[in-house]
Amino acid sequence: MNQAPPVPRLRLNFTWLGLMPFVIFVGLFLVLPTMHIVIGAFQTPEGTFTLQNILDLNSGTIPSSYWISIKVSVASAAIGCLVGFGMAAAVTFRAVPRWIRSPLMTFSGVASNFAGVPLAFAFLATLGPVGLVTVMLRQNFGIVLQRDLGFNILSFWGLTITYLFFQIPLMILIITPALEGLRREWREAAEVLGATGMQYWRMVALPILFPSLLGTFALLFANSFGAVATAYALTGSSLNIIPIQLFAQIRGDVLGNPNLGYAMAFGMIVVTAIANVVYIWLRIRAERWLK
Repeated sequence: MNQAPPVPRLRLNFTWLGLMPFVIFVGLFLVLPTMHIVIGAFQTPEGTFTLQNILDLNSGTIPSSYWISIKVSVASAAIGCLVGFGMAAAVTFRAVPRWIRSPLMTFSGVASNFAGVPLAFAFLATLGPVGLVTVMLRQNFGIVLQRDLGFNILSFWGLTITYLFFQIPLMILIITPALEGLRREWREAAEVLGATGMQYWRMVALPILFPSLLGTFALLFANSFGAVATAYALTGSSLNIIPIQLFAQIRGDVLGNPNLGYAMAFGMIVVTAIANVVYIWLRIRAERWLK
């Protein structure tokens, strides 16, 4: 007598539930706000479709605001990459005592996330008009930063130096694994073939690290370009960068234009997205070399 085949039991896989908090968080605080901004950029206050908000990005001081933001981001990313690479290389190749590595990596993990009002206050208390360093230089050495050195914390270079506080540690965290991925055999092979240390770096190490360096530069650029709390708390309206102009448009003031603000935010999203896509693409290329 033939027996009926067993009915397969439906087994529920609950392992994916661990991702639900992350999915909900990303959906509520990243995807939905981004969609709201993109839609609002192409709407009038009455809700009808328009391209005028996008066209208005080329009017007034908005283009110069984008340009200043790009220059600050490029300067802080370039200096952050240069200094961070040197520090990471010194630690990785033991040019400094080994005990420095652990405190440096710990500090980098904290400092790379230290921004906003606390960071702005720290730099104002240090390099502001009545900051600790400013007063010390004036009283002990007769040096006035703004008069003698042309430095003002509420300026382009002031904001750039402030951004370096989190740009350099972020560079250290990202580039250290890439430096550790340089195989010892590559340097030994170069030395056997008669290459000097400079030739090894110029012909072997730097070409391999170039995708990682360029990708990290793109990430630091995006990290700086989207920073608003630090810039607003530090400079207020004295430095006309695009995040501060965006804040002025959407804060609810009767003189503001929220839909123009959405268009400005849409432009920032495009610039940041391009930088992040470049970073991801170059990161993938770099990982192929270091496998």
